[in-house]
Amino acid sequence: MGKEKDLKKTALYEEHKKIGAKMVPFAGWEMPVQYANIIQEHLTVRNKAGLFDVSHMGQVFINGKEALNFLQKLVPQDISKLATEKAVYTQLPNIEGGIIDDLIIYKLDDCKFLLIINASRIDEDVKWLLSNQNNLDVSIDNQSDNLSMIALQGPLASDILVNLGLTKENHPRRFFIKKAKLLNIDVLLAATGYTGEDGFEIIVKNEEVCKLWVELLSKGEKFGLKPIGLAARDTLRLEAGLFLYGQDMTENTTPVEASLVWTISKDKKEDYSGKDKILSQMNQKNESKRLVGFKMLDKSIPRHDYRIYINNEDSGVVTSGGVAPFLGENIGLGYINTDKPTAIGTKIDIMIREKLHPAEIVKRPFYVKK
Repeated sequence: MGKEKDLKKTALYEEHKKIGAKMVPFAGWEMPVQYANIIQEHLTVRNKAGLFDVSHMGQVFINGKEALNFLQKLVPQDISKLATEKAVYTQLPNIEGGIIDDLIIYKLDDCKFLLIINASRIDEDVKWLLSNQNNLDVSIDNQSDNLSMIALQGPLASDILVNLGLTKENHPRRFFIKKAKLLNIDVLLAATGYTGEDGFEIIVKNEEVCKLWVELLSKGEKFGLKPIGLAARDTLRLEAGLFLYGQDMTENTTPVEASLVWTISKDKKEDYSGKDKILSQMNQKNESKRLVGFKMLDKSIPRHDYRIYINNEDSGVVTSGGVAPFLGENIGLGYINTDKPTAIGTKIDIMIREKLHPAEIVKRPFYVKK
């Protein structure tokens, strides 16, 4: 994590301090964990709209005649099927099929793609990209230090952009990206997010993000827009059944084990790292563990690294867990060994402070927007 003084600060750091954010170290950055009450922040996003600083995320542009060819050799998704301005969720597997990172790839045009990668993995990902560049006609342009990213999430997000002067016809469709102007500032506007709500992620130059942030909060006030910290971002993504890199997946888990089979192209011809292992697990169902979602059947709260028991046998581990404020339940994600039952409805127990607490495997996502 680095010492306090070594932590990076986003371009919005002073703005966060001005509005009373509680700052904490996260992935090498000093980030706002909360501004007010975490549960209130969570419910604000579910019912109205919230604004997040996610500038710690990485932005890497892949340019060149062989950009598509390059990406095809790196990820399990078939990038050749992407329409211009379309986004796709995928992973960067290593040679063993383990997940180096999970990311979103946007096709900006035939020779230009944008990768949004996790803050804690920027150096690792760029190193992997460079090591796979070979003699391809492609440039890897890491713009993470020059760009900021803010996320406007919630059912009223679209109305707030209209109030800022961007008509609905000019909003990107869900899981698309487009160039736009907000307050005369050039941005990349993506209809993506990490909350389970409709909303947008806005990529903008560092020097222009403060103006945009302040104006969004001001113009969004009448819609109930509030700034939201990392703590509520975590409860929102968990409630929506979305995974956190470093907890729910690591270099020791494959996309199949992480229950991400839906992100693997079945008929993709190109080889990519870990393809044989990933396809073997997918076709022969021979993975040794599987990620499941569960809800507690009592008032106890599951946490990362708690053990999962089935029929009094240690059978797996909790990767993410906590309170789901909108649902009013306590929920979690975790890996269970595949020699044990993992079907929906299976009764399990979570070991909390040396006592077993009852839970049940349930369908994900836990929360689906109205």
